[in-house]
Amino acid sequence: MTGLSAASIFSFYGHLVDHEEQGLFWVLAGFLGSFAFIRMSTRLMRSPKVPWWPGSVVSESGVHLHHLVFGIVTMITAGALGFLAYGRSPATEICAAFFGIGVGLTIDEFALWVHLEDVYWAQEGRSSIDATVIAAAAMGLVLLGFSPLTFETGSAGAIVGSLLSAAIILALVAICFAKGRILHGAIGFFVFPIALYGACRIGKPDSAWGRRRYGERRPQKQAKAEARFRPDRRTERFKEAFRDIVGGKPSEGLESAAGEALAATREATAEVRERAERVARAADPSRRDR
Repeated sequence: MTGLSAASIFSFYGHLVDHEEQGLFWVLAGFLGSFAFIRMSTRLMRSPKVPWWPGSVVSESGVHLHHLVFGIVTMITAGALGFLAYGRSPATEICAAFFGIGVGLTIDEFALWVHLEDVYWAQEGRSSIDATVIAAAAMGLVLLGFSPLTFETGSAGAIVGSLLSAAIILALVAICFAKGRILHGAIGFFVFPIALYGACRIGKPDSAWGRRRYGERRPQKQAKAEARFRPDRRTERFKEAFRDIVGGKPSEGLESAAGEALAATREATAEVRERAERVARAADPSRRDR
């Protein structure tokens, strides 16, 4: 059984080499490996059971260097060296693996791109896990032979047909995204029936499609969408359990963090105002008795 598995793996890798896709394989391997390691590392840093595990990188001035920074630097370096290698093996594969490592470190903080806030352990930070699943699924589908767009150039009719097919696929994927069905759209870009299914189904009530086409304009559709996407539905519970396993349970949300920041700002403002009033009283004798 072990020999058969090894033979299958080598056969699959040989297939990738024949189609010059081994670079993407190493990108995916580095991506999954670095994401798994950094998630394990951040969870160990959070656990009181392993106080010896290294913590975050913080400068003497208090600046927190997110692992996003190291990921970007790794991608820039590996990408530049990959162009320099120009297809020579094994240099290209090594650069691809390090590029994937950089991608894993970067996309693990995808929520930071969106919110421009450190919401890693907040509810909003769980979008990083969703982005990782989508990116890994897209690369995996390409390695399995799924091609999103195929252009035929044999004749004018073939070119027109290819353009129309591409336009239909992109339109369906856009509808899926607008309806909040991100996974359907991402996978449907490679597998047409899934994009068609997601585009034909009802959208999420809080999606761009739902806000524009449901609500007071179509209350029945709004009620149907809310019933279909209940927070306690089985699919959502499964997703939340998966996110807990991969990324850990969230702590406080973005709204709570923003509220604390606003409260701190108000306290600082009140303190500055009080000091200014004391200085004004000291400078103006007529105000000392007030």
